[in-house]
Amino acid sequence: MTNPVFSGCIPALMTPCTADRRPDFDALVKKGQELIAKGMSAVVYCGSMGDWPLISDAERMEGVTRLVAAGVPTIVGTGAVNTVQAAAHAAHAAEVGAAGLMVIPRVLSRGSSVAAQRDHFAAVLSAAPTLPAVIYNSPYYGFATRADLFFDLRKDHPNLIGFKEFGGADDLRYAAENITSQDSSVTLMIGVDTTVFHGYVNCGAGGAITGIGNALPDEVLHLVALCQLAAKGNATARRQALELEAALAVLSSFDEGADLVLYYKHLMVLNGDGEYRLHFNESDRLSASQQAYVEAQYALFRSWYADWSQQPDIAALCA
Repeated sequence: MTNPVFSGCIPALMTPCTADRRPDFDALVKKGQELIAKGMSAVVYCGSMGDWPLISDAERMEGVTRLVAAGVPTIVGTGAVNTVQAAAHAAHAAEVGAAGLMVIPRVLSRGSSVAAQRDHFAAVLSAAPTLPAVIYNSPYYGFATRADLFFDLRKDHPNLIGFKEFGGADDLRYAAENITSQDSSVTLMIGVDTTVFHGYVNCGAGGAITGIGNALPDEVLHLVALCQLAAKGNATARRQALELEAALAVLSSFDEGADLVLYYKHLMVLNGDGEYRLHFNESDRLSASQQAYVEAQYALFRSWYADWSQQPDIAALCA
């Protein structure tokens, strides 16, 4: 199975809220279309950025249906407390014409059991055998998928074509050394915003799934383009990519913490997207000091980027 959807830069969409704290599907679709128009290759919906534990199965499925109907290439997160629900999300994704699956491990019940996780992954992959899928590896889900399990699953499920790594630099290197270097047809997807350069240049990643790219799509697409050039040996692109990643470092680091959705929704509000002001839990909010810090860092980055991107060598390479 080919995997063109798992390439380039893919934002993990957040779910905007209406005034009564229900999903705002019109705003969701609008943002998905805007990001694709910017140059993103697809979107993920209902990964952890989409607050999948906080909305109902029916709401998640409606979001997927609306995005696909609007022509947005959509990769569907399958997170669920039980396997039956996860498989139902996969089947629904295939039914409505989604572009792919991001298969999230079993959580809470028997989450540390390799046998239970194998059965869980197999059930989800079997529910949508025509959709290309990546396994989402993250320490936050309490289970690390290793090469032996990945390739055991791949023997029976050819739609398993990639590995999305959210564990950090060391885990990306493990995946490159032991999974994607073992089979060149397997795609490695970068899953955390702090490791874009490392993932592309040192680990041979084929794409990046981004959180900060929701708020800074042009700048993150710029970073990805530079990293892709640097991965081919372009020395100027390597220097520029490292400069840009360093400037983004604080904003990207929010992707690693428990408040990532709170921070990135706040940046969306600063951009003028007021529909991201609310959260599904009324008590979920940044503190005043957190808001002040992220606003200062955001202003600093935007000022720096406006100056840096106008330097002749930067503009020349972009062209």
